[in-house]
Amino acid sequence: MTTATVGGAPPLPAWRGNRWLLFALRRSARLMVSLWALVTAAFLMIHLIPGDPVRAALGMTASPETVAARRTELGLDDPLWQQYLHFLSGLFSGDLGSSTISGQPVAQTIGERLPATLQLAGLAFLSALAVAVPLGTVMAALTRGGRRRGAELTFTSVSVFLAVVPEFLLAVVLAYVFAVRLGWFPVAGREGPGSYVLPVLALAIGPASVLARIGRVEMLSVLGQDYVRTARAKRLPPRRVYLRHALPGALTATLTLGGLLLSAMVAGTVLVENVFAWPGLGSTIVQSILQKDYPLVQGIVLVYGAGVLAVNLLVDVALAVLDPRSAIREV
Repeated sequence: MTTATVGGAPPLPAWRGNRWLLFALRRSARLMVSLWALVTAAFLMIHLIPGDPVRAALGMTASPETVAARRTELGLDDPLWQQYLHFLSGLFSGDLGSSTISGQPVAQTIGERLPATLQLAGLAFLSALAVAVPLGTVMAALTRGGRRRGAELTFTSVSVFLAVVPEFLLAVVLAYVFAVRLGWFPVAGREGPGSYVLPVLALAIGPASVLARIGRVEMLSVLGQDYVRTARAKRLPPRRVYLRHALPGALTATLTLGGLLLSAMVAGTVLVENVFAWPGLGSTIVQSILQKDYPLVQGIVLVYGAGVLAVNLLVDVALAVLDPRSAIREV
């Protein structure tokens, strides 16, 4: 099916007029380019980091012949372009190589450690949203029109302070106060629901503070729109005005920033996991860097990068669903 002919010009294909299809094609193209850049950067990283991974794995006492044989076995003596093609073919077949320290396949190690990191980052993100969205909405309602200046100043000061505290420092303070001094929660490990509380708080407090501030500002802006004033003029219940009319418009910026913060949370797990001895990818990548286990570092970097790209894609789709005009404007 084609569109109508205009001025004698040949008709345009039907897909040219499908805004959602064009949106999907554009996002897919961006994703593929970003994935290629990520894979290339991860491959080059192992060649740019100083030191010899084979010598690090075999030790300083290994003979030059043993080191040379191991390098040949791993294909490190091949031309760079040939190693790159071999790396790409391995990715397509699901082979990320093997650890130079343990000899265990990298994919197996990641499969064992990834669920712990995903649980930690996911719970932290949901906790941040569960606190930030209601808090931002309530503060906007309380301080609308310049009312309650004291509450606004307190909210802004506390949220700014919590937002700038590094996750690592916050994790150390939480562990010392609530695990070491008070003994309310485990200080390390991943055993039972209580072990999740402190790591999740360390990751969620900062993002929740940022999202609450942005949510309040966006809600104040939406409350000044004509359609919200019209809803008020109809004497609708306040709960319906806020939840049905104002909140969807205020969530656009909150979700956009939330996607960026989720990517930061995933990166923040690297330090937080080491504070609480959490058995995830964050603690594994630090150990791998110290041991110069470059194939494992390479594989984990790929997983982290792909996770960030996937989060950004999901945020774009969510924003397009909440505000279809944004998707239409882009195409």
